[in-house]
Amino acid sequence: MSTVQDILNKLTEPVEPLASTVDGLEFGDASTVVTGIVTAFMATQEVLEQALAVGANLIIAHEGTFYSHQNKGVPWRENPVYRRKQALIQESGIAIYRFHDYLHRYQPDGIMIGLLQELGWTSYKIEHRPSASIVTIPTNTVREVAKWVKRKLDIPYVRVVGDISMPCSQIGLLAGYRGGGTLSIPLFEEANLDLVIAGEGPEWETPEYVRDAVHQRRRKALILLGHAYSEEPGMKHLAKRIKDGFPGVPVRFISGKHVFQVV
Repeated sequence: MSTVQDILNKLTEPVEPLASTVDGLEFGDASTVVTGIVTAFMATQEVLEQALAVGANLIIAHEGTFYSHQNKGVPWRENPVYRRKQALIQESGIAIYRFHDYLHRYQPDGIMIGLLQELGWTSYKIEHRPSASIVTIPTNTVREVAKWVKRKLDIPYVRVVGDISMPCSQIGLLAGYRGGGTLSIPLFEEANLDLVIAGEGPEWETPEYVRDAVHQRRRKALILLGHAYSEEPGMKHLAKRIKDGFPGVPVRFISGKHVFQVV
């Protein structure tokens, strides 16, 4: 029988201990014997209810439970939504482990590996960097790449900046909140990129850089997937990894519904 601590030790094993991290057991007892595990982008109330329904008593989530990157000291602890969700967690006794920084520091990045696998791009030439992966695919248009990404990730829509008829082959992948100018703009030039595919970032940074680049007749484009859609594949891949390490423990990935609607 494996305890919560056994699982956590295995998850953090590939990385040297981090002096500062948001990762940690947010709820639950580390000595609890694990009856089932759910991995998810975030422990939303819907994910919590589904996990309890299938008998899981450990959720491994990439993002924080209560709407903030830093869960400690959030100012809305008396908010009724917060309190109802917290009550469900405490009454159920379920353990929730935040697994963010360590997973991103896997070699290669654990989230990125899941995204590449889900996109079906692992057989192409790939250069892994600390915050991005550079992928060389057969030349295609931005429009066709966008269609491919939507189909492979089961995304209802993506947002695109640039000429969608532009041919591209050299792509920079940046999962999560790495689509800002600090990372993306230098990457365009350093890696000679045609296209950046990112989760999200400030709209006044990389999108505006691409707008000006296109106006100058430079071949640049940007596809924004949304934060959750860019990182969920990594948590799906993590579920498979945990199954291999703990074959006697039921493990499943639960995808949250897309939070935004197009109206």
